[in-house]
Amino acid sequence: MADSLLFNPHTYDPAHFDPETRRLLRATVDWFEARGKRRIIEDYRTRAWLGDFLAFSAKEGLFETFLTPSAEAGAGAASGADASEGARDKRWDTARIAALNEILGFYGLDYWYAWQVTILGLGPVWQSDNSAARARAAELLSQGEVFAFGLSEKTHGADIYSTDMLLAPEADGGFRATGSKYYIGNGNAAGLVSVFGRRTDVEGPDGYVFFAADSRHPSYHLVKNVVDSSKFVSEFRLEDYPVAAEDVLHTGRAAFDAALNTVNVGKFNLCTASIGICEHAMYEAVTHAQNRILYGRPVTAFPHVRRELADAYVRLVGMKLFSDRAVDYFRSAGPDDRRYLLFNPMTKMKVTTEGEKVIDLMWDVIAAKGFEKDNYFAQAAVEIRGLPKLEGTVHVNLALILKFMRNHLLAPADYEPVPTRLDAADDTFLFRQGPARGLGSVRFHDWRPAYDAYAGVPNVARLREQADALCEFVRTAAPDEEQSRDLDLLLAVGQLFALVVHGQLVLEQARLTDLDEDVLDELFAVLVRDFSAHAIELHGKDSATEQQQAWALAAVRRPVVDEARSGRVWQRVEALSGTYEMAP
Repeated sequence: MADSLLFNPHTYDPAHFDPETRRLLRATVDWFEARGKRRIIEDYRTRAWLGDFLAFSAKEGLFETFLTPSAEAGAGAASGADASEGARDKRWDTARIAALNEILGFYGLDYWYAWQVTILGLGPVWQSDNSAARARAAELLSQGEVFAFGLSEKTHGADIYSTDMLLAPEADGGFRATGSKYYIGNGNAAGLVSVFGRRTDVEGPDGYVFFAADSRHPSYHLVKNVVDSSKFVSEFRLEDYPVAAEDVLHTGRAAFDAALNTVNVGKFNLCTASIGICEHAMYEAVTHAQNRILYGRPVTAFPHVRRELADAYVRLVGMKLFSDRAVDYFRSAGPDDRRYLLFNPMTKMKVTTEGEKVIDLMWDVIAAKGFEKDNYFAQAAVEIRGLPKLEGTVHVNLALILKFMRNHLLAPADYEPVPTRLDAADDTFLFRQGPARGLGSVRFHDWRPAYDAYAGVPNVARLREQADALCEFVRTAAPDEEQSRDLDLLLAVGQLFALVVHGQLVLEQARLTDLDEDVLDELFAVLVRDFSAHAIELHGKDSATEQQQAWALAAVRRPVVDEARSGRVWQRVEALSGTYEMAP
């Protein structure tokens, strides 16, 4: 029997979406299943470019339908009734984008990456007032083209203050661009590359420029793929590249804001890709362990194996619950509700690092099997490492969420409840987020009611005790001014805060979906252990004060053990054996 909490291609039916979305998601699954496991693994091992997948996407209108905002839907459409029908299905809908992330991650991160950097490349365009550039992007999408985001550089990384992409002004109002970009996905094939640079005649932020370039232009020089992968992560160089006025997307501070807001949109996709990777790997791992006989009994008869696989399962369920609920806040965001600015980096740093833990737990069980070239697991074990490190490191995103800690824990504000957002609507605010500042003024609804609703679940109550202790820490023992410069200490505090937020959205989604309380209790037993481990880590930090050390030890809790509950959760894990194996 298939587990309803996990994606299973054999039973997948996204009935909660509109007919065209369902058709495209199911068609994508069917394309991969028809291609088969051997071919997908061979393409991964031989680093084959994704031409067949992109041809499928172009034929079905996948990227075009999912990544064209409804306001631009007519720009790339051909004439006629069919075109009008297709235009009605185009929108930027984070719920269905998340669903496709999960599917692409399930079959291979290389496929997801081409889609992800297309999303990043489109970000500055859809935020632009340049209607000609928007129409051009819509037309390119209708032709099946991919896009790229030319931000980072070899010397400076994503330090956009220090860009060496220089634009020299021309008499006709355009520019000549010269400089290099590094680690730019799809840079080999993009019909449009959104490139960040600065003017040579204007100092400071007023000189920033975002412009559209074409990777096929003679002045665009592809240097190399900087990774050994099917992903084409390019280095390219522009030499006197002509930038006409109609190619300019943003100037000045607006260009800076467009860069950061694009990353806000793009980083959200990493969590659901991580989930897809873990789901496929879990089917392989559980099936192998359940059918592996050692010393006359299945590997899964050993208590430590059951614990590791059960922990992996509930962590994966937690990843899904948090990410699904975060979609609702992302889609409901607006000028007066910017709570997504916390939940977004949480999906990036917390969910993706949970994905690493899930893979590691399963790999401890299947051991050498995880290296075999005929399994998906071998590539999952490699690719899962990349997601915490893309669109800002874990450290960067942990430091970001700390800006929200005091307001979130201690100063709740009133908001109307956010419903489940599966409606067929455009998420237009994502492209008018405005200036990337004022994070300290963002307010949040009270986190406590989510915990209170499950006060009768023993380990939810136990984590609630730790969350209350963290509130007391912020009131009485928070890092002082000098400690606030010790990022090593702050990151340990950030991990504790992240667990409270993670638990909150998991509980909200559990209530909305009527999650089995055994699974919830087992998940929170894991989170209690995590909180205690991070408290011990804080205790050992060089600059922790005696008061902070005493608090850390006092915050340690033991999860509530229930063998019957754990046994019932194990039955769910055991039942995954044999429920999915990709067609050869």
